[in-house]
Amino acid sequence: MVKVAAIQMCSGTDPERNVARMEALVREAHAAGAVYVQTPEMTGALQRDRAGLGAILRPEATDLVAASASALAGELAIHVHVGSTAILLEDGGVANRGLLFGPNGSLVARYDKIHMFDVDLDNGESWRESAVYRPGDEACVVDLPFGRIGFAICYDIRFPQLFRAEALAGAQVLTAPAAFTRQTGEAHWEILLRARAIENGAFVVAAAQAGLHEDGRETFGHSMIVDPWGRVLARVGGTGEAVIAAEIDLAEVAAARRKIPNLRNAREFHIKDPVTVRSAVA
Repeated sequence: MVKVAAIQMCSGTDPERNVARMEALVREAHAAGAVYVQTPEMTGALQRDRAGLGAILRPEATDLVAASASALAGELAIHVHVGSTAILLEDGGVANRGLLFGPNGSLVARYDKIHMFDVDLDNGESWRESAVYRPGDEACVVDLPFGRIGFAICYDIRFPQLFRAEALAGAQVLTAPAAFTRQTGEAHWEILLRARAIENGAFVVAAAQAGLHEDGRETFGHSMIVDPWGRVLARVGGTGEAVIAAEIDLAEVAAARRKIPNLRNAREFHIKDPVTVRSAVA
């Protein structure tokens, strides 16, 4: 048994203020016994204005969130998973990057969000994440002392092939830190998280942004931890900061995969060429 935690935030446009809130919430999770703590997508800042974002961007080596998470992980001797933060790349591009720090403060893994949120919603919201961020092209699975975890960020949750590939690579815990919009979250958030858990026989940990943010967007919240059978072990509502935690037993992963061995039973197949049926002419 090991205790994992997800912290829910309402990040604003000031990275220093967001980092201070992250630190307080990570400490709260640690005090509750968590050895792995996950923060939401865009922990460092939610900033729609490109000029405003450009003014606060830093390379990973000097990023405030990365430095704080590294220091916290080392001080508390836990794993701190920054769900994501905006990172300035060497060539001037920007990555939506997740970072995992180990109990000695060292960087264990990084993951750049693969799927960009380029959508037009029927409530008038329009998002073009690819206009700002460069998508990643590598999935990430890493071994921790308590088990193997796979990485994803927000919109990635809608692409089951990513989670399946990580499960087939041995991931027992799948992660989905997010800043889901309220409209899409109300419709799909819980269903998607539970589906990814069930179809892969894995735990899912999803820390979320929640509430009305300084840049004008509204996120759904409802951070959640789900077990391999699709049961919600911990959750919180849709507004405000919070810490949720749950004891997980990785033996449940093996048990779920024995009961429903779909990872093992999957078969290759192909789709036949479409057949056109023509109506008889009288």
